[in-house]
Amino acid sequence: MTTKITQAATIAGNDSDGSAGLPADLHAFYARGVYGLGILTSAVAGNSTGIFAQQLMPVDFITKQFEVVAADFQVKAAKTGMLANTDIINCVADNWKKYNFGQLVLDPVIITKHGATLLDADAYQAFLNRLMPLATVVTPNFYEQQKLTGRQIDNTADIQAGARQLQAMGARNVLMKGRHDLPGQTEVTDWLLTADGQFHAFSKPLVKTNKINGTGDTLSAVIAAELAKGQTVTNAVKIAKEFTYQAIAHPLPLGSKYGPINHLAAQKLMQN
Repeated sequence: MTTKITQAATIAGNDSDGSAGLPADLHAFYARGVYGLGILTSAVAGNSTGIFAQQLMPVDFITKQFEVVAADFQVKAAKTGMLANTDIINCVADNWKKYNFGQLVLDPVIITKHGATLLDADAYQAFLNRLMPLATVVTPNFYEQQKLTGRQIDNTADIQAGARQLQAMGARNVLMKGRHDLPGQTEVTDWLLTADGQFHAFSKPLVKTNKINGTGDTLSAVIAAELAKGQTVTNAVKIAKEFTYQAIAHPLPLGSKYGPINHLAAQKLMQN
């Protein structure tokens, strides 16, 4: 069993353009000095203009990936990405309980940053019942916060009340990611509710760019990487927020429309 190098895993789908999903997670792991393993749940054929086809992995194949990774590697933390249906969610939950993969960062991938719903009602319920109670940290975006809590999120009080709701649903720590689409907005603030009941705010300037594919994946992946290295949840989130900001603030000239964030720039600017 390999143990000398810190190892983390992503349980997610593959984006063929490398901008999001499992590729973005692996970029982030590498940039933070962590060896990344990937458990593939789905794959999409896409580029910077859109997604044109999708293929889901069979649950027996996902299960086999868990089995062989656990047999040969020592995973200290893991994160989830796209888990497209009830069968895949149940498969991941069952295998998570069977194998020791350390701490879990749960990136919901329920609703996109633009408000499009990605899971049907049954899969959403399976997510709540099976995965939320396993999460060390859950990282919902603005629209996911409203869906998960059933409340309108308009201000800091709403954010904090919603975070407490999600903690009561099983997640030990809750990171409420800030909006980035308000008129005249100049800053994005994320709120972290830690297991001890304390709130921590993390703010960065809003960068106006269309090169933002994989921001949520990268944020949650860096959190997982830092947890694998032994950081506290608060420090892991602080590092992840800074890393993701730097990756957004230095756009890559790739793709004809929506493009990836710049993990290379963030890596160079954050050497520790």
